[in-house]
Amino acid sequence: MNNPTRRHSPASERNGGPILAQLQRLLPERCTVLEVASGTGQHAAHFGQQQPHWQWWPTDADAQALPGISAWCEGLPNVHPPQTLDVMAATWPGVPPQVDAVYCANMLHISPWSTCAALMQGAARHLAPQGLLLLYGPYVIDGEPTAPSNQAFDADLRARHPAWGLRLLSAVLQEAQAAGLRLRERTPMPSNNQLLVLERQP
Repeated sequence: MNNPTRRHSPASERNGGPILAQLQRLLPERCTVLEVASGTGQHAAHFGQQQPHWQWWPTDADAQALPGISAWCEGLPNVHPPQTLDVMAATWPGVPPQVDAVYCANMLHISPWSTCAALMQGAARHLAPQGLLLLYGPYVIDGEPTAPSNQAFDADLRARHPAWGLRLLSAVLQEAQAAGLRLRERTPMPSNNQLLVLERQP
């Protein structure tokens, strides 16, 4: 039965399966994951349903998104009630002080560049030693051609908001290093996306 509160993203429906396969490879059967910028909540619902021993904490900067996230995740005891989270804040109240992983999909290119450093610093504060920051989305990669679809997407983003746009991978990794995170691996994903696996250094 359709719930009018639930927002639907076709992209989230398509990429949920491939992303989950990678998370299952990277994360233990039992872990606590903080999701930053949960959006519609479809990923939280899909991952929470498929991995009942993952404790999933969805968040979003937009308080108006929270009812939709709750609607998607209704009946999943391992998915916690969504919280409002501003990554730019000096502290992130309302979420666990320490988590095994922080997951963030498709945020960096639709928010100001300053959110990148803030995300890295906040993740470093909350990650357990050797905890993982998992970033999904499209990037511009030095030495590799940018797919025409990503070039068009970048132009569309910049036309919609001057502070938006695909981020240079090397610049993202520089911010990660400054926060004490190192790149463990980069996995190409469907539709010219990447999954970045960043590890908190001891």
